Amino acid sequence: MTDRLAAAVVELVEALRAEVAVERRSDAGPDRMLDVISAGAMLGVGRSTVYGEIGAGRLRSIKVGRRRLVPAGAVAEYIARTVEA
Repeated sequence: MTDRLAAAVVELVEALRAEVAVERRSDAGPDRMLDVISAGAMLGVGRSTVYGEIGAGRLRSIKVGRRRLVPAGAVAEYIARTVEA
């Protein structure tokens, strides 16, 4: 298998995993929303690190009014991606 083909297969597998994860989340109902401090406590990091990961696009979040909230599922996804790497 060529390097180019292997890279395409890896990319396809990652896309399928992401799609399955989205479907599992939608079937499970709404996520519990965590404030930044609670999300940081779950990850064992401070709020500045959480904001940094949100800013870098590695941790999903939403803004509600002036508050930044992190879905509990996003924390689980972040941990899973970090463990895989």
